[in-house]
Amino acid sequence: MKKLYALLFLLGLLFVSCFDDDTATMPDTTPDPDPVNYTSGSADFSNYVAVGNSLTAGYSDLALFVDGQTASYPNMLAGNFALAGGGTFTIPFMADNLGGATLGGVPILGNRLILDFSSGSPSPVPVEGQGATEITNMLSGPFNNMGVPGAKSYHLLAPGYGNVAGVQAGLANPYYARFASSPTATVVGDVVAQDPTFFTLAIGSNDILGYATSGGAGVDQTGNLDPSTYGGNDITDPNVFAGSLDAILQNLTAGGANGVIANIHDVTSIPYFKVVPYNPLDPTNPDFGPQIPLLNTIFGALNQIYTAIGATERIVVFAETEASPVVMIDENLADLSATIAGALLADLPTFEAFIAQFGLPPQAAPLVANLLGTTYGQARQATAEDLIVFPSATVIGTVNTDALQNLVNQGLSAQLAGQFSVEGVSLPLEDKWVLTPDEQQSAQTALTAYNQTIEALAQAYDLAFVDCNAFLQDVAENGFPLSDGSVITDDFGTGGAFSLDGVHPSPRGYALFANLFVEAINAKYGSNLPGVNPLDFTGLYIN
Repeated sequence: MKKLYALLFLLGLLFVSCFDDDTATMPDTTPDPDPVNYTSGSADFSNYVAVGNSLTAGYSDLALFVDGQTASYPNMLAGNFALAGGGTFTIPFMADNLGGATLGGVPILGNRLILDFSSGSPSPVPVEGQGATEITNMLSGPFNNMGVPGAKSYHLLAPGYGNVAGVQAGLANPYYARFASSPTATVVGDVVAQDPTFFTLAIGSNDILGYATSGGAGVDQTGNLDPSTYGGNDITDPNVFAGSLDAILQNLTAGGANGVIANIHDVTSIPYFKVVPYNPLDPTNPDFGPQIPLLNTIFGALNQIYTAIGATERIVVFAETEASPVVMIDENLADLSATIAGALLADLPTFEAFIAQFGLPPQAAPLVANLLGTTYGQARQATAEDLIVFPSATVIGTVNTDALQNLVNQGLSAQLAGQFSVEGVSLPLEDKWVLTPDEQQSAQTALTAYNQTIEALAQAYDLAFVDCNAFLQDVAENGFPLSDGSVITDDFGTGGAFSLDGVHPSPRGYALFANLFVEAINAKYGSNLPGVNPLDFTGLYIN
């Protein structure tokens, strides 16, 4: 069966081609008749070091590349600091604007995303070419931007996190390996060695982000105080986070540096979870609509069982007049595999007649009953409370070839196996494609604990505090007006706040962050930094 689902939202991106947003608006260079005397207040910006993860590094469009690094909020801040005694700001630049990288000549990091208009329906695709960044070509520091994409809180304290020998095995970070001062260095150690006078710290989003973007495929490690046992998509225990953050701040402030710390935005509210609706199956789609009667017949047999045992929340019905939800696995549901198989075989004559319509002989009844039980034992249709992850857009409605082959190996014809292997329709979407309400709650609980810790430590260490979470909630609800009358929103592709990966800000979005930091710094330290004009930075790269 052909793909059933097309991303209609991308049609709206056609309008992007009417605007050359890839070129930043030129700033007003008219001389100020009354030049402002910018001051640092009680802060000392002479040696500013930025500490954090991908958001600090300037990561966007699913990659780290030169233009993105240049448009990082720390680089924008450094430009402001230069007006009030700030020094040079060095960045561990990638080799080009592709973003891809190799390890020993083997590609390990993909290129950045751009909009591809060739099909007439613009969609994000990796830019062509092979990135020239080789991880083993290590850079000589020190560097003022110490943002490391992928870093979690405890990673900043981990010796060997920048050891190039550990990159292939996943024991070290490829980005940090390029500029770590030694194989045993720590990110915090490399920061402190620079004797910073001022720092920004934004860390913690990755401690829950991987769990969320993987559809909750990781583990909530609350109660496990040993981060060396964590997987990449796991939620960090709040006490581990608190201890790590406290240790980081002890190191950063030991030399008398002032600074500013940001809290974590709600990772479940980003465009990554808003692009694909829970009900994308369109009955007017010629690959789906004609199949609805047969699908409802198949699920009708299961629905009778669900009704009989009081599990009506699992009933699956596809509508013929409106869009239908996908079918998905919910690991929080009790596994009814044996119950389903047993109920189907309990009325054997009826079930044999049921499978006969698919050309299956009576002796196939036990096999088919077990297959239906195994496939739908924890299945249900999605609801508006479920969050479907962005990458599922390329999966929903396609045939899962592994599932198809498995059914063929068990005796089904290739045609019938294909009919039962359509992702999100006859084959429930795996857990990794959907963040369920229970999984969202796990992420939210951790987020609340992390942010309480961040705000408490900001007060304890007498730092400026940036409430990124509240700000992005406001952008999502109301948008952010700019001086030219336009409004930045979190709409994917057209809103201007986020890049094409649906997770990281665009340069214009990073400009909003820079201004948040400036506002907090001015309020805390009595400086009068001007901030930046978001219109000077693009909201979307289209090539």
